[in-house]
Amino acid sequence: MKQAIMIGAGNIGRGFIGAILSRSGYHVTFADVNMTLIDAINAEGRYTVHIQDRNPAAFTITNIDGISSAGPELAEALKTAECNACMKRIVAAPTAGSCGVLPAVLLPLARAGEADEEAICDALYVAAGFGQVIAARATLAGAEGGCQAEVGAASAMAAAALCHLKGGTPEQCAAAAAMALGNLLGLVCDPVAGLVEVPCIKRNVVGAVNAVSCANMALAGVDYAIPCDEVIDAMGRVGSLLSPDLRETGQGGLANTPAAREWCAAQEEE
Repeated sequence: MKQAIMIGAGNIGRGFIGAILSRSGYHVTFADVNMTLIDAINAEGRYTVHIQDRNPAAFTITNIDGISSAGPELAEALKTAECNACMKRIVAAPTAGSCGVLPAVLLPLARAGEADEEAICDALYVAAGFGQVIAARATLAGAEGGCQAEVGAASAMAAAALCHLKGGTPEQCAAAAAMALGNLLGLVCDPVAGLVEVPCIKRNVVGAVNAVSCANMALAGVDYAIPCDEVIDAMGRVGSLLSPDLRETGQGGLANTPAAREWCAAQEEE
C-alpha cells in the first residue's frame, strides 16, 4: 500500500486532506503535537467524516496511524549547542555551530533502545558520506555559504542518517537530505556579537526537527523534484551570492538589529 504523512491531525488534516489520501488508497500517518489525539488515532485505527450538505453523508477513514511531531530532539539540540557556547567539549559534525543537530536526531533513539551502537555508527557513516559530498560540491563553512552551509548541511546529514536507520533505501536517504537542505536554502549566518549563541542555538533545534520531518516524508514515499546533488550545487551558488554581512561577520541580519547593537554596547561597557 502507498504511504503518505500528514503534518497536523486537526479538522482540516483529518477531515479533508487525510480523508482524500485514505480514500485514494494511501496509508496515512498523522504527525501532531497533540498526543491525546495521536493516542486516540492509534487506539481506534479509524474515524468517521460527516459531510454536511444538501445530501448529508458519512464515511469511515481507515488505514491510519499517528506519530508525535514534538519529541526529545528539541531538548537534545539545545543541550549540545549550549555546551558549545559554554566552551565545553562537543563534536563539530559538521561544524561547531551546527553540532546539536545530529545528536538531537540520533541520541534519543539510542537512549530509548531503538538503535544499538552499531546501528548508530552505521547511521553516522551515512551522515559523513553526505557531509563529504556537501563539502566537496559546496561548503560547510558559514563564512563561505551562510547558515545554510552549517545547520542546513547538518540537517541534511541527519535526515539521511535517520532515514537509513529506519530502513530507508539509498534513494530515500538522498531524497531526505535533498528536502532537508532545500528547506533551509538561503539561511544566512548572522551571529549576534559574532558569538555562536544567538540565533545559532535555536537554529540547531530547527535543523533537527526539519531532519526528522524530511526523513519521515522520504520513508513515506515522498520524493523531491530536485536531485540531491543539484540541491547541494544550488546551496553553493546561493552562498556565493550572499552579502559578506550575512556570512558570519556579525554585521547583518539579526546581528544588526537595534536590540543586538544595544546588547553589544552593554557588553563592551562591562
